[in-house]
Amino acid sequence: METRPVVTCFLRSEGEVLLLRRSDAVGSYRGQWSGVAGHVADDAGRDRDPETAARAEIDEETGLVDAVTLVRQGDSFQVADGDRGVRWVVHPFLFDCEARTVATNEETTETAWVHPPEILSRETVPRLWTSWDRVRPRIATVREDRTHGSAWLSLRALEVLRDEAALADAGRTDDLEAAERDGDDWDSLAALAAEIREARSSMVVVANRLNRAMDAVTDESPVAVERAATETLNHAVTADRVAAAVAAEHVGDRLATLSRSGTVRAVVDAAAPAAVLVAESRPGGEGVGVAETLADSTAVTLTTDAAFGHELEAWAADTLVVGADRVLPDGRVVNKVGTRSAALAAAAADTDCYAVCATDKVAPRAEWDREERDSREVYDGDADLAVENPTFDLTPASAVTVVTERGVLATDDIADIADAHRDRSAWAERG
Repeated sequence: METRPVVTCFLRSEGEVLLLRRSDAVGSYRGQWSGVAGHVADDAGRDRDPETAARAEIDEETGLVDAVTLVRQGDSFQVADGDRGVRWVVHPFLFDCEARTVATNEETTETAWVHPPEILSRETVPRLWTSWDRVRPRIATVREDRTHGSAWLSLRALEVLRDEAALADAGRTDDLEAAERDGDDWDSLAALAAEIREARSSMVVVANRLNRAMDAVTDESPVAVERAATETLNHAVTADRVAAAVAAEHVGDRLATLSRSGTVRAVVDAAAPAAVLVAESRPGGEGVGVAETLADSTAVTLTTDAAFGHELEAWAADTLVVGADRVLPDGRVVNKVGTRSAALAAAAADTDCYAVCATDKVAPRAEWDREERDSREVYDGDADLAVENPTFDLTPASAVTVVTERGVLATDDIADIADAHRDRSAWAERG
């Protein structure tokens, strides 16, 4: 039996993945649905590494290669096709994709952006779900990621719940590997939701969105959990997008920011300011990456955290825009460390300061965690020193205006939203 290495690539956008229906121009599995797929070897038969092949196939089949970012390469697996005398060695990939307009070639007759559980009900190439299973988010994705913002992680949390509920509803068929089986009944799914909720307890949006989904479940069945998780994910994507659009209407032409927030990035894209000032955002330094990604579209100045307060005035920023890890019921904002000093400096410079986020980031209670980082990031010497290296700090409500998908929030509005989140958190007490 001949062995042929191939790639299967999932492009993910807004919680959905791109599927392509194979045309009569391909040599196998005509009419069936797949991710972006192709041989590892190029057309001349020359070997390529799998990631190079993956990016080439994305370019050829979708035209989206410049819009994708690699999230994960999964472990390869084999699929034996006795009818064709071929053993496929599948290398699965997951890419996040910033665009959704697809330019197909002759190998595709139809495309669809779908929630991955649809793979279980469509006529697909062999073991397409296994490819997704090798790259899909897990609880560890939420627990261990220190690169992405909390809104991004909340979507991943909902994806974990959605996919596990779909597997439970599908009955864990024999086509699914044992590693894909985590529990099929309501109690198992409720326990899973609780575990995901606690994976990053400092990120209130993860808990609020899981609570929103679980509170919407009425008949305590896997299909109801999948439906609620999917609807909540769609709601979350819309809320984040609208919050950014609302904030974009308030910002000026010289915008300052710090850390990395997907919602703030959407504000910048929508507002198209003439210039952006970015703090390097230690610890982690994610502001450097933000500055690099903005440099192609606007004039960017990168500065140190220590100089940021001074530069807000010297650089003549008219708006400071930050994300929010959480908004406390009294309007105080928890965000990446440095936000407090930047907001107070903005107030002194008479610069508007907005924290932009979805209302799902309003905390049900006035609790927050500094999320202390490794002290060695600050000092790794031998002196007897106490080291403080928090991830988050607290900004007073008087220094920041909270903007959400519902518009600018007054303190009373925030308190009402906190009450609603607290009510939804009671789902775990049912039954």
